[in-house]
Amino acid sequence: MLGPMTRTERLVVPLRVLLAAVLVTLVAVQVAGLPTVLNRAAEQNPDLAPVETPLLVVGVLALAGVEAVVVCSWRLLTMVRDDSIFSGAAFGWVDAILAAVAVAWVLVAVACGLVVGAEGPSGTAALLLVVLLVGAAVGLLMVVLRALLVRATTLRTDLDGVI
Repeated sequence: MLGPMTRTERLVVPLRVLLAAVLVTLVAVQVAGLPTVLNRAAEQNPDLAPVETPLLVVGVLALAGVEAVVVCSWRLLTMVRDDSIFSGAAFGWVDAILAAVAVAWVLVAVACGLVVGAEGPSGTAALLLVVLLVGAAVGLLMVVLRALLVRATTLRTDLDGVI
């Protein structure tokens, strides 16, 4: 007989559903959305035509970085559920998130450079700059969360040693 679900278990399930939906959406955008949007943009603005393919490659790779973050987050949720989040294994997943965010950030910066080079300052370039700012904030937040995880893991290890 199963006991009542803990608060953590009640949160892990909807978070996993949300992560699955995000992953499916990202794959759909990579496969269909991004090529369509870039093709239409190049048709409407001939200045973008020469950078359509590089933008597609950069966009697909940047979205792959976001997908990597989703997969790592899924694994960390499993560790939360299994009460093993305060272990050395969690650092590898958090470090993978940091690396994926950094790579995606660089790719968005490249995309911004391609857009500015092709059409000059534009609304698209401004939007990409906003994405860069959000990416920087997410990266810095992950650095802080990693430091908190290190501290919590140390405290948990010390507490386990006392008990």
